[in-house]
Amino acid sequence: MNNNAKNKTKQIVGIGVMTAIIAVLSQITIPLPTHVPVTLQTFAVALAGYFLGWKGGAVSALVYGLLGAIGVPVFAGWSGGFSVIVGYTGGFIYGFIVMALLCGLGAKFCSNKISGKVIAIVLGIAGLACDHLLGAIQYAIVANISIGKSILLVSVPYLVKDVISVVAAYLISIELVSRLAKTGCYAYKRA
Repeated sequence: MNNNAKNKTKQIVGIGVMTAIIAVLSQITIPLPTHVPVTLQTFAVALAGYFLGWKGGAVSALVYGLLGAIGVPVFAGWSGGFSVIVGYTGGFIYGFIVMALLCGLGAKFCSNKISGKVIAIVLGIAGLACDHLLGAIQYAIVANISIGKSILLVSVPYLVKDVISVVAAYLISIELVSRLAKTGCYAYKRA
């Protein structure tokens, strides 16, 4: 097997593993009356982006969303189906693709320099902001409330946890990449 084929195989395996991690961490939930539970999805999506890069991270989040959309119970609370995508939390789910993409772009700036770390985290938080905005817009439409009220209900209460999740995912991805590179298991370049 040539080097290019090995890289492609590693990328496919990485996408599969990260998709599975997103699905598993989606099941750790604290239900709330707003229909938007507290989960570890944002951590998992940010980790996928930072670890796999922008293409791999976005594909991982897309595969997660598609699996759930066709009915595989990967969404929070073991739910699945297109009704979830068009329901209260759907905006967050497709917002994960943008979030993973921006976290992955941040991975390009991973370096020992403080400026590179700051850029990586800022891009991850920008991805989180996009995810929250898409989620709040769809929630407002489904719940028939104003966007302002929606942001107060389904974005603001989650912000501290989600920002911590993005920073933690960034720090853990750096460590994972470093350790796996030493073993030769992580040899492909994040795109």
